[in-house]
Amino acid sequence: MDTKYHALLKNNTWTLVLPPPHANIIGCKWAFKLKHKPDGNIDRCKARLVAKGYNQTLGIDYFETFSPVVKPSTISIVLTIALTSQWII
Repeated sequence: MDTKYHALLKNNTWTLVLPPPHANIIGCKWAFKLKHKPDGNIDRCKARLVAKGYNQTLGIDYFETFSPVVKPSTISIVLTIALTSQWII
């Protein structure tokens, strides 16, 4: 957790600012996960700092959500079309 925290600071992941008046400040928590080798032994421990977004209210704390996700099959189709059409990638 300490290593991850210092990496977040080093990469300037966030900037501390004063909260606006009447803002609902959400907290955060650490999420831990063990990664295992194929034989079942522990390979490494992972830690993530996540926001407690479940404390937010739509229309008050946020107005929209956006999650840019592309499926591998979509990338494959686009690359196939580009290849058959002889597009420059």
